[in-house]
Amino acid sequence: MSRKKLLMGNWKMNLTIAEANAFCEDVKAASLVRQARQRGIMIGVAPAFIALQSVRKHAHGLIVASQDCHYADHGAYTSNVSIPMLQEIGVDWSIIGHSERRQYEGETSFTCNRKIKALVKQQFHVIYCVGETAKEYDQGLTKDVIREQVVTGLMGLSKDDMQYLVIAYEPVWSIGTGKNASVEIAEDIASFIRSLINELFGKVASQKTLILYGGSVKPNNIHEYMLQPDVDGALVGGASLKSESFKELLENI
Repeated sequence: MSRKKLLMGNWKMNLTIAEANAFCEDVKAASLVRQARQRGIMIGVAPAFIALQSVRKHAHGLIVASQDCHYADHGAYTSNVSIPMLQEIGVDWSIIGHSERRQYEGETSFTCNRKIKALVKQQFHVIYCVGETAKEYDQGLTKDVIREQVVTGLMGLSKDDMQYLVIAYEPVWSIGTGKNASVEIAEDIASFIRSLINELFGKVASQKTLILYGGSVKPNNIHEYMLQPDVDGALVGGASLKSESFKELLENI
């Protein structure tokens, strides 16, 4: 089954509103969205919350995703952002479970599951991040960790819900370290994730679900990842912060 490719930039805690708007204007000037569509590639960015509304306004066809979202519609959850708040500014994509949130904010797969269920109920597209730490990798626990994250994170979802899910495999030991996983590792884990989706939701869902690789993805290595049969795109950090390198990423897919 032929699947589209997805290039998603995760800006993390970078780019002011002015810088984010300038990025969008550069993307427009370079006609990147049109080029991507002609090649069957979806492209988007996940700005900081404060820049979301402005980026959405200046997106020029880019997918715009939040970097997180709370499972409650409202309430006493200081610093959090809700689904209705995102809907009001026209955002219907969200990253959930990024390793930095798991590491620094104590997020668990169970918490991710509550968020994912709330999001898909509102027909949001979710990029759910999974991945093992260096210690878990060294101990040979990668697939055990991935299984727990996938099974728990997607618990209670239906086959129909899976149309809104994208899974991003990001080995924690490769994020921001310059040490990227080999294409063999990326393909092996992407294939394993697809087999888990097959177990949980059936073959059709497993063949339709996009699986991304993330972790020190750069213009000079993205192409080899995209050649792998089960890798459908990339979730990119640092290399997505400048329009020039984002353009190179797209060209090299």
